[in-house]
Amino acid sequence: MNQKDRVVRIAVSGRGAGPYRWPAAGVLIFSLLAGGDAGAATGSVPVSDFGIVLALVLGIAAAAVLILLLRARRRLSRVAEDRDLVTDALDAVPHARIVIDPDGAAAHANQAWRRMVGLDEAAPFAPLEAALADDGSHDTLKRLQDAARAGDRAEGELRVRTPFGDTEWRAAFVYPLAVRPGYALWGLEDITARRAVEQDMREERTRLADLMENAPIGFYSVAGDGRFLFINDTLAGWLGHTSREITGGGMRLHDFVVAGDLSRCDPFSPFPKGADERHGEVTLKGREMRPFQAYISQTVARGEDGDGVRTRSLVRDLTAERESAEALSQSEQRFRRYFDEAPVGIVLLDSAAVVIECSVAFAEMVHAERSRVTGSEFAAFIGDGERERVTRWLADALARDDSAAPLEVNLAGDGGVIAALFAHRYAEKAGADAGLVVHVLDQTEQKNLEAQFFQSQKMEMVGQLAGGVAHDFNNLLTAMIGFCDLLLQRHSPKDQSFADIMQIKQNANRAANLVRQLLAFSRQQTLQPRVINITDVLAELTHLLRRLIGANIELQMVHARDLGLVRVDESQFEQVIINLAVNARDAIEAGGTLTIRTRNVAAAEVPSLSHGPMPVCDYVVLEISDTGCGIPRPILDKIFEPFFTTKEVGSGTGLGLSTVYGIVKQTGGYIFADSEPGRGATFTIYLPRLEGEVEEAAAETMERRVSGVRDDLTGAGTVMLVEDEDAVRMFGARALRNKGYNVIEAPSGEDALEILNGGEQTIDILITDVIMPGMDGPALIRHVREKHPDMKVIFISGYTEDSFRQRLDVTEDIHFLPKPFSLQQLAGKVKEIMTGGSG
Repeated sequence: MNQKDRVVRIAVSGRGAGPYRWPAAGVLIFSLLAGGDAGAATGSVPVSDFGIVLALVLGIAAAAVLILLLRARRRLSRVAEDRDLVTDALDAVPHARIVIDPDGAAAHANQAWRRMVGLDEAAPFAPLEAALADDGSHDTLKRLQDAARAGDRAEGELRVRTPFGDTEWRAAFVYPLAVRPGYALWGLEDITARRAVEQDMREERTRLADLMENAPIGFYSVAGDGRFLFINDTLAGWLGHTSREITGGGMRLHDFVVAGDLSRCDPFSPFPKGADERHGEVTLKGREMRPFQAYISQTVARGEDGDGVRTRSLVRDLTAERESAEALSQSEQRFRRYFDEAPVGIVLLDSAAVVIECSVAFAEMVHAERSRVTGSEFAAFIGDGERERVTRWLADALARDDSAAPLEVNLAGDGGVIAALFAHRYAEKAGADAGLVVHVLDQTEQKNLEAQFFQSQKMEMVGQLAGGVAHDFNNLLTAMIGFCDLLLQRHSPKDQSFADIMQIKQNANRAANLVRQLLAFSRQQTLQPRVINITDVLAELTHLLRRLIGANIELQMVHARDLGLVRVDESQFEQVIINLAVNARDAIEAGGTLTIRTRNVAAAEVPSLSHGPMPVCDYVVLEISDTGCGIPRPILDKIFEPFFTTKEVGSGTGLGLSTVYGIVKQTGGYIFADSEPGRGATFTIYLPRLEGEVEEAAAETMERRVSGVRDDLTGAGTVMLVEDEDAVRMFGARALRNKGYNVIEAPSGEDALEILNGGEQTIDILITDVIMPGMDGPALIRHVREKHPDMKVIFISGYTEDSFRQRLDVTEDIHFLPKPFSLQQLAGKVKEIMTGGSG
């Protein structure tokens, strides 16, 4: 069989592998096109030589195309893998990064971007724009966006506001992707800490510059032609000019030199030509000033090529020194005062980190005598556990040409001082071992304020949780108390079930008191404030307090004269005093003294108070001190937290001090606790003092208004009751129906509005819960007022009345009944409003 027949047979049979299959198929196809006759029986096809060659060529071409397609497929797979790799790499970056496509949408945002900014893929910069804190940041962001659209690189800094109300800084940049026209990479980094450090360093430089400008010696620097490059205010004053006049007016050194042959001197030096380091006495004169003898010490610095001469010169006024030793002594004292009375600690260290000299401020920080500090290793005044870290930091500062990064440490001693260290290297003369100047900034107060802020945030969150829990409990207790009232109507006192029902009701009322304590802590209770004099309240409580604390504890009352008036809920304020007195009693083990003091604090005294921060205004202060066992510091930070107690199980709920805290804060006041173990504790309450002539409030409490309703609680009319809690709604409807009212029930605000818009019945009173899913009570009333402006409304809620008052546009004919309420209170409130009583 010749080669031609073999190839054709392979093509016809479909057998074979490798590069022969496609050429063979080509042979068959083109032989048929050429008119060859296929031999079906023998499996061979006669073809012409030309057809075989052409088929082989086309088959090879087809194989080449297939190979190219396979390579392209592998390349696309590799590209997809590379794309996944780039995506994973972006997500691994700890800083926020996002890629924006030409349409302005997010092509990809890494996890850091999602955490820092959030992601709206259609409008990726919307969350960032919403957080910007000022117009300048908006302008910066717009500039970056314009640069991105133009395909340019750009950078900037943005000021943003966090969800907690703080202000932070972000460094932002945009880089166009050269390989993807229209695509840009954006990045954000948190630079808040860096900005704060830079601000501290700027302030420190300002203070040091002020020290140099006003030091009792002169400093100047002149160029090679004698022109002043720098002169401090002290020397300029000696010469009868200002520093700006001398440096800006082109004045030269020799314009002020009187003595000596200046032709033998360089223009930048009053001394004969010679060494670069020069010192000596010269006579200087100024504008309309008498000549004075001066001692000048200067160093001449030259560029690498010998040009660019400048001096670093120090000038002492020898005339004043020689005329009066006292004047020199005062100058030295003044210079020393700049060092010792600086608001920050200053420490000079040698190359071995041993203290050469320190300021008074630093000695006070470490509670040591300056003589003991000098000559000691600096690390000895650092708290345990941090000395090795400080030693490494000092070594790094000695090796650097620029200032070392600040370091926060705890100083040794009993003061518990937290300080920020700033260090830079110095050498007194060329070739000498370099030392360090360390500035120590006391950050204790700032850290305490931060801790107070975090504690306040924690208390606020716990308060919100407590308020929500109390609201839900109020709904449950309303139903319990209400259904107990309904059962009591069907059982006489002689009935055996009557006592059981009363027991349930009494325990429900006890639970209601516990809920009121939770609401007091969360500052969501309803207060009835009026103008009072604290002295009068304490006078009425004296007998009760004596009985509470017992005969073995002495009660002392110290009242200030002309004590100001305050606006508080009297009953709640009495609860504050009683709770603090009971806690003091428990802290005094075997006899002691409980002292209650009152005094006024003027607004001018507020900034200097150890407590704070507080708004600057006049306050009336109440202090309750005891001589008990005191409160340890770790516990002192937690005493106002709900359910925190050091008493044995069953001896307290842990809500006493948290209730005090909530009442004082809701009243607009402040409370602070100070204590040392073994020395008792003092609770200080600051209440805003009322200014001018204040008339006593005439408002009655809710209990008096409800109890003042006549005993006959029956009535007539149509009442709509809107309440999402089924148990509360069922109880309220049955209670009012039993009193003769026609009651229409609605489980939601939407259902109530639909009934009202139907207009089938005339509603006399609308009773609605404040908090409901969907349309809440205030939203329902706003819709009702559009068609029924005169309809009487009663809000029922476990939250305070203020929580919904501020959400309404109108306040007339809006009454309030707090949860939990009894059958008598509900019926009495409806009867009161039906008969035209004041709400």
